[in-house]
Amino acid sequence: MEEKSKSLYIKRTQRDYPMSFKLAVVREVESGAITNNGAMRKYGIQGHGTIVE
Repeated sequence: MEEKSKSLYIKRTQRDYPMSFKLAVVREVESGAITNNGAMRKYGIQGHGTIVE
């Protein structure tokens, strides 16, 4: 009997952000245009420590 192939999709728990994206988010947060939580929601950033650190 044939065995069903497993899905190749692997859910990632961590994302890799390009440096330009990181700098843009930091600039926006530091200027006061958006809060840390607002940036997390707006850009889909997964963890609070991603911005704070």
